[in-house]
This record gives sequence, structure tokens and C-alpha cells, in this order.
Amino acid sequence: MKKLHHLLPLAAALFLAGCATALPPLPAPVDTPPQFKEQRQNERWIIARPAEAQSRGTWWKAFNDPVLDDLAERAGANNTSIQEAAARLAQARSLVRGAQADRAPQIGVGAGASRGAGANTANGATPATLLQAGVNLSYEVDLFGRLAGVRDAAALDAQSREALLQSTRLLVQAEVAQTYLALRAADTERALVQDTATAYGDTLRLTQRRFEAGDVAELDVIRIQTELAATEAEVFALSRSRAALENALAVLVGEPASGFALASSSGARALPVIPAGVPGTVLARRPDVAAAQASLLAAQARVGVAQAAWFPSVSLTGAAGYASPDIGDLFKWSARAWGIGALMSVPLFDGGRREAGVQGAQAQLDAAAASYRGQVLNAFREVEDQLSALRLLQDQSLAQGRAVSAAQRASAISETRYRNGLVSQLELLDARRNELLNRRQAQRVEAAQQQATVLLIRALGGGWDKA
Repeated sequence: MKKLHHLLPLAAALFLAGCATALPPLPAPVDTPPQFKEQRQNERWIIARPAEAQSRGTWWKAFNDPVLDDLAERAGANNTSIQEAAARLAQARSLVRGAQADRAPQIGVGAGASRGAGANTANGATPATLLQAGVNLSYEVDLFGRLAGVRDAAALDAQSREALLQSTRLLVQAEVAQTYLALRAADTERALVQDTATAYGDTLRLTQRRFEAGDVAELDVIRIQTELAATEAEVFALSRSRAALENALAVLVGEPASGFALASSSGARALPVIPAGVPGTVLARRPDVAAAQASLLAAQARVGVAQAAWFPSVSLTGAAGYASPDIGDLFKWSARAWGIGALMSVPLFDGGRREAGVQGAQAQLDAAAASYRGQVLNAFREVEDQLSALRLLQDQSLAQGRAVSAAQRASAISETRYRNGLVSQLELLDARRNELLNRRQAQRVEAAQQQATVLLIRALGGGWDKA
């Protein structure tokens, strides 16, 4: 009967282990549609497993612009947001190593000296010195998986940080491309306005000669001077916008704005065409979705850690060394000392602290699940937005192209008729205003197509491969 009494603590521990609850189930994932709403019927998309570890590729090279290639590479190496995300990833990985170390035996060496007198010393009231040197060993037996849960949660946090690093890198690359393309769009629009200002200057000189000859009134000269000055003001406004975009690029590539400059370059730019059969694996590679998924799994693991706090903890300790009142005798065999021990603690009453921990971990799991679902839904929305934008911008570009052709023809006819004295100056100015308005609008549609292409690539998680 006495032997059975000694086995009761072990039996209780085994019983509690059998009562350990499993991790809470994860919520049902978002239903993946068979294809995007804006996708053409002959395009086939596939549902794939997450593949966040795959390379996003140098997608910006699809724009075939060496300056953009250089800027993207410089941003990847020097951007401060990427460097900060990389440092946070290193911090998360160090926490994983720390959690793994908690599962291993802890060994240390120590030495000390003490001097005292009283009931706790061998000589009673006479002061005595005790010298000690030895090795200490401690080990926590992870019977209920608490330490393993902590390690798993830390590893999942590190995975989330790694995905966030990828997300930050993709975000910075997209911002570099968007800012650079906006700068080049400003260059092109400024060149259009400058050409119009030059044409107004030619017309002003012609009108002044006609005024001096008495063929037109002074009001005609004033009108063309007004148009020329207003157009030149537009050139300065576009130059101001370009300067701000150039400074923004300097920050993105991690360089001082004072020493950063890009030469002007205008003209139409080739718009990369994303392959019609972009596979669904690209959407699954979105790093922000991968980060939300890892955070969800980490929250689930922490619920298990909180539940394991109810179960007994078992620690093993050991010490071996030497103790002597005389340093000369400290390492003699007769001065050896050792000890081993085991400690099991079982929580009985804590005022609700552990239950509060379980509830808090469950609340974090619910929040992570909602965040993950929201991230997936937002990913589908972003892809649909850019697919629809590109489709409608293509139609708008065709219509705007027809408007530009008609406006250029009307302006040319008005110019000829004005030089021959067949139409008034007001008709000529109106034709030129209309031409400039339509040409600038066409350029803005082209710029919007470039921006939508970058945003679509970003929404798909980076580069793509043909299926």
C-alpha cells in the first residue's frame, strides 16, 4: 500500500496528460473562385497551394528600361524599409533559437566564497569561510509540449517576418516602378506642353508682324501673349511635380535627395503585356497573405501553450563540485560534493490567471483568423481592380487616340486658314487648346495603364511564369 502511495503523483500526472485538450481548429478558408471575374473565358487559372518561398523574379525588367532596372536594384540593396524588415526577421530568428535552447539541458560552472557565523555554520559563533567550485545542471522535462509549443509559435513568427520582408521588398520595388513611371509621364507631358508653347511663340511673332502691318488689332496680340504665358506656367508646374517625384525616388533607393538626379526622357513607352494564362500559383505567393497565414498558425500554437500552463511542470537538477574552508584543500577528493533533485509543481489555484491566459490566446487566434481572411479577400479585390482597370483603360486609350487624331487635324486646318486670313485668331486658339487637352489626356491614359500594370503585378505577388 505504501508503494502505491508513492505512485499517486505519477498517476495524477499521466491522468492530466490524457486530459490535455487538442489545439483549436482553424476557421474554414476563403472559397477560391475558379477564375477572376475580369478574366476572359479562354484563360484558365488554377487553384494552387501557397508557394511564398518561390522567387518573385525581376518583374520590373518587363518594362525594358535600363534606368528602372538600376533603380530597382539600388532600392533592394539600400532602402531603409527593407533593411528594417530584414532586422526584424533576424530578431525573430534569434527568438526561435532562444526557444529551442529552452528545451535543451542548461549546464553552467560556478565558483564562490562565503564567510559567516551562527547556527548555519559548523563552528557555531566562530566565523568560518567556505569555498565552493562546481558544475550545475538543470533540465525541464517537456511532458505536455509547452516548450515545444513556444518553439513552434516562435518559428511561425519567424516565417511571418520572412514573408513580411518579401512583402516589403515587393512594395518598395512597386513604389520605385510607380514613381519612376510617373516621373517619365511628367517628362512626356511637359514636353507636350513645351511644344505647344513653342507653337504659340511662332504664332505670336506672326501676329505681331500682322499687327505692325495693320492687318489685325492689338487685342489679337494680347490674346496670344496670354495663351503663351499660361502655357509656360504649365511647364513650370509640371517641372515642380517632376522634382518632387525625383526626390521621392531618392528616398526609395536610400540616397540623399541633394545628390540624386535623373536626366529627362520623354516619349511613349512600351507597355508590358502580362501573359493571358497567369496561373493561380502567383496569387498564392502573395507575401502578405503568407505572413497572415503564419501569424494565424502562431496564434493557434500559443493557445496550446496557454492550455499547457494548467499541467504539471517537471524539472531535473544536478550539481557536482568541491567545497572546503581552505583553498588549498578545495580540489581534494575528500572535499567533493554532489546532489541531484527533481521538482514537480502542479497548479491548484491561481485566481484565474491561467484561464485568463487561455482566453487571451483564443482571442488572439480569432483576431488572426479574421485578419487572414481579410487579407485573402483584399488580395482578390486588388487583382480584380487592376484587371478591370487595364481592360477599361485599353478601351479608353483607343477612343482617346481617335480624339487626338481629330484634334490634330482640326488644329492643322485652322493654322492654314488663319495664315491665309480665312478664320479668326479665336478659332485657331480654340483648336490648339483642344489639341493640347486631348494629347495630354491620351498621355495620362497611357500613364494610368503603366501604373495599373505595376499594381496588377504587385497584386499577383510579384513576377509570373507562363502555365
